[in-house]
Amino acid sequence: MSLDPTLLAAGLPATGHICLVGAGPGAADLLTLRAVRRLAEADVVFYDRLVEPEVVAMAGPRAETVFVGKEVGLHSWPQEKIDAAIVAAALAGKRVVRLKSGDPSVFGRACEEIEAARAAGLPVEIVPGVTAASAAAAQMLRPLTERGQTDRLVIATATCRPGEQPQRLAASLTPGTTLALYMAMHRLHLIRDELLADGIAPDTAIDIVSGAETRRQRMLATRLECVCEDVAAAGIGNPAIVFIRIAKPALAAGLAETARLAAG
Repeated sequence: MSLDPTLLAAGLPATGHICLVGAGPGAADLLTLRAVRRLAEADVVFYDRLVEPEVVAMAGPRAETVFVGKEVGLHSWPQEKIDAAIVAAALAGKRVVRLKSGDPSVFGRACEEIEAARAAGLPVEIVPGVTAASAAAAQMLRPLTERGQTDRLVIATATCRPGEQPQRLAASLTPGTTLALYMAMHRLHLIRDELLADGIAPDTAIDIVSGAETRRQRMLATRLECVCEDVAAAGIGNPAIVFIRIAKPALAAGLAETARLAAG
């Protein structure tokens, strides 16, 4: 159930509702105007682990803020508990903001919360945010797609549900592709070995941006064959986006010829 446009024009309804708000990658000034407005209107804000304190502080002065962050191996707030909490608050007549890092629709578990709201007969809205891949690329001053080089963008996660077999990433790396990998750092050794075994060139360029748009931001440019060693030496960890680019063959051949002529 989405919110009626007339209600949005006049402000959110007085009865309880749930709004999934994208907090972006970190910096508070990357929030949309609508996200800022929803935070100011909220009675209660449930926020994730990766949401920066400056963003949580944008909630209205009377709003209750509830931390519902999850970490690997720590499940004091499993998804079912979060669903129940936001639904209970909205059924009590509160304006609920579910504040998620990045964009709620990109690996943000939005489906479960939307279904929980619908099952309870509650109005629900998504306010999109800047996803980490966009913020990371912007910090590198390198577009996600580049005319003549990469005209295909694939966003994927390297983490899957328990019992599921991770997808073979090499199938996504057709020439002209930028692959942006979320939640990949804990599997970086396996990803490297898999890609090399599947024929991806050892000197394939890899860029990693950790903590994009936060005070903890780090960037690393490396190659597939030595990515794990370089990451360890640089002390780069989660949260991070791993970019793998495969240029079109014509461009790659042209660059090689240019290098040959320059060397000769």
